[in-house]
Amino acid sequence: MHILFLSRWYPFPPNNGSKLRIYNLLRFLGQSHTITLVSFYDPHEGIAQEPVPSFCREVYTLPWKEFRPAHWKALLGFFHQYPRWVVDTYSRAMEHLVNDLIEKHSFDVVIASQTIMAPYARKIQGTPKILEEAEVGVFIQRAQKSSGALGKFRHSLTWLKYQRYLQRLFRDFARITVVSEEEKSHILPLTRQPEKVEIIPNGVKVQDYESVMRNPVPNTLIFTGSFRYSANYEAMMWFVSQVFPLIQAEIPEVRLIITGDPAGKHLPFNPQVTQTGGVPDVREWIASSWVAVAPLQTGGGTRLKILEAMALRTPVVSTSKGAEGLDVHSPKHLIIADSPAEFARAVIAICQDPALREKIAISAFDLVKEKYDWDSILPRYQEILTGITSPKVLERG
Repeated sequence: MHILFLSRWYPFPPNNGSKLRIYNLLRFLGQSHTITLVSFYDPHEGIAQEPVPSFCREVYTLPWKEFRPAHWKALLGFFHQYPRWVVDTYSRAMEHLVNDLIEKHSFDVVIASQTIMAPYARKIQGTPKILEEAEVGVFIQRAQKSSGALGKFRHSLTWLKYQRYLQRLFRDFARITVVSEEEKSHILPLTRQPEKVEIIPNGVKVQDYESVMRNPVPNTLIFTGSFRYSANYEAMMWFVSQVFPLIQAEIPEVRLIITGDPAGKHLPFNPQVTQTGGVPDVREWIASSWVAVAPLQTGGGTRLKILEAMALRTPVVSTSKGAEGLDVHSPKHLIIADSPAEFARAVIAICQDPALREKIAISAFDLVKEKYDWDSILPRYQEILTGITSPKVLERG
């Protein structure tokens, strides 16, 4: 098949959770199909100098513009049927690029990765389309957690508008993939065709992690994630201000390393907290740490940061929200803790008990290898492709 893949994230190099999923999906599909990738890229990152992998035949890119709440387009969005962030970030240049490619090539399927790319696929007629990794849980949580009457009203109104927007979008796609049962439960009420919704969980290619050398530094904690994703920043604000001081009181020499783009956002000052910014290979940083923390308070999907740590045999402490969507058991595969005191005690216990640390690490690695290796997950994607395109492919053949 010839696949047109539309991506919000330029996945080379695959240095965040969204990029990792896209990279591995492209790598898998590229083994059997021809891929044309059309992707936004973040101007602050630029286009990577490393060569584009051979599994993409053609790659086209355009710069991404972040949502600007005070911009005139965003303000007009208050009166638009679409959510404001959709109105403000919509790119006419991307629309024209996709239309040009559709005129020049005959594609067997179009995959739009995440709902932000769905509008660029909507006008494509006669070609089966997949909406890849639809996520709505974060919008529901914002409405539920907003404070004050005005805040609750504003977020509820945003969610209502987004629901209507998604209902229209979903009609245009043959399949909608989500990463967890929780996300599926949010999506099902928005479509009259529940058979369209497929769970393709996040995963890791275990083989890519087994060769990474493990040399963990005692009492070193790590969090991986860009602050451009607000849930990551919120998680670290909570951890650094409320949890980390409790750990320091018990383990004075403890250090916290945070990788990923800080996005100009600041944390409470602590001399034992280091922000590295983007790193060439986050796997080495995770493997060098005693504990990976995932103190997320909001967000959807499943956490690739947790799966990566498990694949590298670095024990994880997570909130319930952080571990949501993963088939894990506490304290067998990781430790789940939701209050500052519980979270701190869990981290301290792993730091101070080598047997516990090793026991969790082994159980977690076995789980990832059994259930979350891309090699066992992604064949289902091939079945989806075959199911929605086989009549067209047979006709062309």
